[in-house]
This record gives sequence, structure tokens and C-alpha cells, in this order.
Amino acid sequence: MVVDLPRKESIAHLSIREIWALNEAPKRRFFTKTKLTRRYTMAKKATKKTTKKKTASRTSKVSAAKELAATAKKSILQPDEAGQIDDVTAVKKLHDARDSIVGELRKNIVGMDQVIDEVLIAIFSRGHGLLEGVPGLAKTLLVSSIAKTLSLSFKRIQFTPDLMPSDITGSELLQDDPETRERKFMFTKGPIFSNLVLADEINRTPPKTQAALLEAMQEKIVSAGGDDYALDPPFFVLATQNPLEQEGTYALPEAQLDRFMFKIHVGYPSEQEEIDIMRSVTSGSGGSPQEVLTKADILLLQDLVGRVPVAPHIFQYVAALVRATRPSEENAPGFIKDFVSWGCGPRAGLNLITGAKARAILRGRFGASLEDVQALAAPVLRHRMGLNFAAQAEGVDADHVVGRLLDEIPSDKELYEKEGASA
Repeated sequence: MVVDLPRKESIAHLSIREIWALNEAPKRRFFTKTKLTRRYTMAKKATKKTTKKKTASRTSKVSAAKELAATAKKSILQPDEAGQIDDVTAVKKLHDARDSIVGELRKNIVGMDQVIDEVLIAIFSRGHGLLEGVPGLAKTLLVSSIAKTLSLSFKRIQFTPDLMPSDITGSELLQDDPETRERKFMFTKGPIFSNLVLADEINRTPPKTQAALLEAMQEKIVSAGGDDYALDPPFFVLATQNPLEQEGTYALPEAQLDRFMFKIHVGYPSEQEEIDIMRSVTSGSGGSPQEVLTKADILLLQDLVGRVPVAPHIFQYVAALVRATRPSEENAPGFIKDFVSWGCGPRAGLNLITGAKARAILRGRFGASLEDVQALAAPVLRHRMGLNFAAQAEGVDADHVVGRLLDEIPSDKELYEKEGASA
């Protein structure tokens, strides 16, 4: 214990405890003051953080409102004085918008007319697509360019063997709450929270991770930590897979294949298209696609698809086509019983009808036709039927089976005659 010399005489009559208390008092006062200063500083910082967070929240809400207002002004579908949008006008504008979208995609994409058509049909039908093609065919560039023309947020997920479900959907992280200063788990959203998601090489990751897409694709929600998080509409998943190299891959299960509306084949370009690709890429003449439709337009047009009329004989034709893929049916053609193990389920018929409606209005027509159904039969049916060993031994693929079905099933006039005879 140290006592100042000038104070020795004045404290001579004090006890040891009193001398110790007298000597420690300034230190305690200094410690108390320092502790209070530290607490005040921490409280001030927390207040600043809270103020910044509230200001940022208000700023983000204002920005979102401004963006929504700007989107409404850019929309090609403007309501009338009564607040209604005429369906006939909407169909005509969508037809014009389709031509504009294709024109913008031509800045970066050469050819791929059928692929572009099927992707747009899937988007306006609220469906999902599975692209199958060899590497280097501009699948990723096509998807990102479509996202730009439709004003959609875009995320690309590279599927690998070590990818976990939380890498897709998001995870809960232990964070400090700036308002209560308490530590708690807060959900951080993953890349699935986008309008357009590209699942690149989806067959490279194990089934556990593949299954993470199932709920999001069907229910449009993500469940994590006991809570459900809704995905912002419109939501569309486009997955790719390589048909050549199958080592170290995990084939998609039938339940997940059925979630995809279309299985889209991406083939090689023609000779002239390949020359145009080399000329465009090496000269740097391509530009950036511009926005054609807004999110509000897409949502309105998706609702419009549901109101497109379908004639009764179209339903009859689709039912006959789908049921003919099942080898257990009595009226199934002989080649179906020879080459097919299991046929398509009811979801195939739903996707054929919905896709036919979307294809009709994209071409400026006001009703689905038999031609629309036949044009979409292959992408809808090819991944929903299982071929047996006999088909593989003879080199018969799903497209060959669908082509023969289109020849076997009665067409428009024959179907009417069949209905009249049965009546």
C-alpha cells in the first residue's frame, strides 16, 4: 500500500482498514466514471445503429415505392378509366412484345428459335424448364438475357457434389439485434429468392440438395427454422444438365422431373448460324438487351393465360394423348406396350392445356388450337414416360414414341367423328 507523504501525519490516528479505503477511493471513483463513460458510449453507438437501420428501412421502402411507380409507368398494359384491362388489347400487346423480346435477344443469341419460344411459354404458364444440351451452347447467356428483357432478378447456382441445401435456400445465422442488443438467429436468404433462377448442371449434386428445389418450385415458399418465406412472383426455375458425361452425376428422380413443365432440348446450331456466332462474338458487335416487359406485365399476362378459351375437343384430344402413353390402358397402341414401362400422369395434361393457351396468345390468337397442343407434346411428354430395355436396345427414344403417338391418336376431324359416333 502506498500513501502520499504529506498525508502521513493526518492519517496517523486511522486504522489500517480506514487507510486502505482512503487510498482506494480515487481509484474507485475513476473506475466508476470510466465504466459509466463506456456504457454511455455503447448506448450512443447502439442508438446510432438503430437510427441508421430505421433510416435505411424507410429509404428502402421509399425506393421500393418509387421503383413500383416507375414500373407502372413503363408497363405496356395500362388500365382504362374503370381500372380494367381489356383482354383483346392485352393479347395484341403481348404478341408485339414477343417480337420485341426476340429482337432484343438477337443482340446476343443466334438461332435457338424453338428454345426461346418454349422458355417464354413456360414463364407465362407459371412453369419451370429443364434444358438439356452439350456445353458451350449459350444456355446461361440465353437465360440471363431473357431475365434482362423481362426486368427479372437473376441468380445462377452452380450445382456441385458438395453443395448443401442451405446454400440454395439460405440459413439461420447468429447475429446481434441492434435494437435489443440480444443475440439471436436471423434468416439470411439464399439465391433461390430471385425471379429467375438458373440451376446449372443440376445432376451434379446429390438428391438431398436437388430436393431443396421441390418445395420452392411447387409451393413458391421456402421453409427454414420453422418459418415459411414466400418467394416474390414471378418465380421461374430453369435447370440445365449435360446429356453426355454421366460419371459422377445423380439422375433426377421422377418426382422432381415431373415438376418441370418442359424438358427442352438445345441442339447444335446450323452451319450459317455457327458462322454468324463467330462473326458476332469475335467482332464484339453484340449489345446489351433492353427491358421490354415489367414484372407487373408478366403477372397480368400470366392471369390472362388462365382466361384463354379451350374448345371441348381439345380437352378430349389431350386426354386421349396422355392416356395413350400408359401401357396398362386397354386402348394403348402396341408400340407403347412394347417400349414403355410407365406412362405420363395427369400433370402432363394440365401442362399441355396451359402451354397451349400461352402459345396461342404469344402468337396473337384468342384461343388454343390443336396445333398448339401438338407443338408442345414433345417437351411436355418426353421426360414423363419411362422407356424399357427393349426401347433402348432398338435405339427408340422418347421423342420417337411421342411422334408415333401424334400419328396414332385421331386428329381434329377424326376426333369430332369419334365423339359423334359415341354420342
